[in-house]
Amino acid sequence: MFDTSHSDPPVPAPGVEEPRGCLFALSQPPLMIFLAVIGILLLLAAVHDLFLL
Repeated sequence: MFDTSHSDPPVPAPGVEEPRGCLFALSQPPLMIFLAVIGILLLLAAVHDLFLL
C-alpha cells in the first residue's frame, strides 16, 4: 500500500546543493548572447533567401 502519512519533507544535508535544471542554464548571459547571435544569423539567412534570391 501507499504511505499516506503526512510527514514533513526530508531536509537536505547542509552544504549539499540541489541539481539545477534547464531554466537555470538559460538564465546565464553568455548562453543567451550565443543563442541570440545564432537566431539573428538564421533570421538573416531566411530573409536573404526569401527576398533577395
